[in-house]
Amino acid sequence: MTEPSGEVSRGNIGQPLDVTIVLPCYNEQDHVLREIERITEAMDNSGYDYELLAIDDASTDQTLQVLQEAQARFPHLRLMPFHRNGGSGTARRIGSQQARGEIVVWTDADMTYPNERIPELVQMLEKEPAIDQVVGARTSEQGTHKVLRVPAKWLIRKVAEGLTGTTIPDLNSGLRAFRRQVALPYLRLLPPGFSCVTTITMAFLHNQHEVRYLPIDYAKRSGSSKFHFVKDAYRYILQVLRMVMYFNPLKVLMPPALWLLALGIGKVVYDVVTNPVRIATNTIMIVMTALIIGAVALLADLIVRSRSDG
Repeated sequence: MTEPSGEVSRGNIGQPLDVTIVLPCYNEQDHVLREIERITEAMDNSGYDYELLAIDDASTDQTLQVLQEAQARFPHLRLMPFHRNGGSGTARRIGSQQARGEIVVWTDADMTYPNERIPELVQMLEKEPAIDQVVGARTSEQGTHKVLRVPAKWLIRKVAEGLTGTTIPDLNSGLRAFRRQVALPYLRLLPPGFSCVTTITMAFLHNQHEVRYLPIDYAKRSGSSKFHFVKDAYRYILQVLRMVMYFNPLKVLMPPALWLLALGIGKVVYDVVTNPVRIATNTIMIVMTALIIGAVALLADLIVRSRSDG
């Protein structure tokens, strides 16, 4: 596990704030200053007490130096440098745990998200206490490998919608605001990579926390993408299934158990009609497999319901 170094500017001890913006930075030297300026201008005009928590994830370029120099210009900027690269999920997890704001905002430093609209997300949480998370739902896809990414992300999103029983306009948007106290029990579940945003969405939905979506534009990123299509798409699918298994295993395990059981019963009837004195070995295997999966589903559901973190 990657932890921050001992150097954390302005400390994390002080009066609570309205908002903490967690900004993971990895090799963003050419544009991170523009992103800080954009966020700072929007938040200064909003009237909220805030901090901008920039986390340098062991960048190999001059990102850390740029952030250190920026501190003199931006009094709300707090810097947290990591000794080694831990991934955006690790940065967001530790940043959220260290945040002083009652509302935590996640975004990226690559100029893709309309960070000037961050106050809008915060206002939605402030005006409607029933809402626990607001997600910036992108209206376009500007990433690399668009021919592969668009159908893959659509399929993963549909799987997530089916498993959670709700409509999800954008499953893995990097721009979102949520109540820190609500999110704290789920932060330990965050994986180190990009699928952390999927995880926090699924965790809120499975625990009946209200999630709203705000349509946003999505620009072409500055710098090179850190997204790897095959590896990260696989991680997204795995993380969706993992989260559903963690909170509602019956959704995953019971349907195949019931289908196999129905198939097995049908096969038993067929075997009895065609050969009254013999039931085929594969028929017994199908029925036993269905019963085993069903038993595992019920046992997993019992474990989930007995957990104190529910």
